[in-house]
Amino acid sequence: MHVSGRCPSCLQPVRGEVDSSEATLHCTACNWSRPVAAGDVTDNRPQRCLMCGCDDLWRQKDFPQKLGVGLVAAGALLSTIAYYNYWHKTAIAVLLFFALIDLLLFLYMSDVLVCYRCGAAHRKANLVDEHPAFDLETAERYRQESIRLAESKQRPPASQ
Repeated sequence: MHVSGRCPSCLQPVRGEVDSSEATLHCTACNWSRPVAAGDVTDNRPQRCLMCGCDDLWRQKDFPQKLGVGLVAAGALLSTIAYYNYWHKTAIAVLLFFALIDLLLFLYMSDVLVCYRCGAAHRKANLVDEHPAFDLETAERYRQESIRLAESKQRPPASQ
């Protein structure tokens, strides 16, 4: 299984290969390391995030979002140009073509597990259907948690 994310210490990219045996994720920039315990990975499936230890993971397609947005924008632009020139059948054909590309990408792209807390991606894992899709409530809870932690680090300690 491939794990990629940001180092919790220096925020540099960290990538590692983890198998079912014991391994260690480490950052070459700041010498941060986290051992991967035997209970963290079962049957090549992460039980929790291997970067931060968070239990909440969500499943998504392993596809670059910027490329997806670019495809949607290109389809919208090309069909708008065709519609503006009164090529109605061409405009519909362009939309259908991009919808077909989207369907094929959805069918053939693999899934990846992403951590709500640190955003680490766990690729090439043995996934099962028990991993849920993205949940906005859970994501908001972790976002608020990170805001509170950042604010508590900025505040000076209360004097007595």
